[in-house]
Amino acid sequence: MIFVLSVLAIIIALIVWQSALKKVRQNNIAFKPIARAGILAAGVLGIIILLQFFTQVPAGHVGVVDFFGVVSEKTLPSGINIVNPLARVIKYSIQTKEHKETMQVLSREGLTIGLEVSALYRLNPDSAARVYKTVAGGDYETIILVPQFRSICRAVTASFQASALYSTERERLGSSIQEELAKTVASRGVIIENTPIRNVALPIQLTEAIEQKQRADQESQRMEFILTKEKQEADRKRIEAKGIADFQTIVAAGISENLLRWKGIEATEKLANSQNTKVIIVGAGKDGLPIILDTK
Repeated sequence: MIFVLSVLAIIIALIVWQSALKKVRQNNIAFKPIARAGILAAGVLGIIILLQFFTQVPAGHVGVVDFFGVVSEKTLPSGINIVNPLARVIKYSIQTKEHKETMQVLSREGLTIGLEVSALYRLNPDSAARVYKTVAGGDYETIILVPQFRSICRAVTASFQASALYSTERERLGSSIQEELAKTVASRGVIIENTPIRNVALPIQLTEAIEQKQRADQESQRMEFILTKEKQEADRKRIEAKGIADFQTIVAAGISENLLRWKGIEATEKLANSQNTKVIIVGAGKDGLPIILDTK
């Protein structure tokens, strides 16, 4: 549009300049100021026209060239590009965007669950021209992504039990939503990078029941641990008692009267050699063992 206006301005300027030149010649007016003004105007308009042959695509964007309804399948990369000055360039962002949804969905049991989920997505650069031609206004987020995202979230959640979403199945729910959504919108030029589950709000009664069950399971595991520990302690004591009994049996079997008498004689010898003052009566004790009288 600017290119066309600039060309028209140059044509008008030339016509005016020619008309002014005739008047100058007829009235003998100085020609130099008028010539300078015309040349300056033509130069400015020429620069404006020259700039229309270039377009700048911002970083993280691609440009779609529309020449009077004929759309080029080849998109323009980010940077400065040479284009037909009569063509229109529509710029699309290919950067990752986030769309958040908070909705009420149903579980497999028919319970109402509050689901807060995000979709991280971006436009496929190779599909920008197709999106421009097939999506009204090129607004693929509102027309393609958002409705499909909501529908798939509801459909996928309906295959999960509400109690499972409280803990272990939440990550699998997000993966399932991402897989189904990516499969649906890929043909329309939208790439789904991730669909993280931000929050799952279960009914209060169900949440309390799950928490009570978890507490009961933890208490059961604690009692099982205590019983196992007590059983191990009982086994240890039983083994220890058996060892003591075996030791006493072995020791008792090895003790005889002759051994005791011999040990008594050894003790008498040691006492006789002792420096302490005492009287030793040999043979006065039981089995002929000595009786020791301390003189202190």
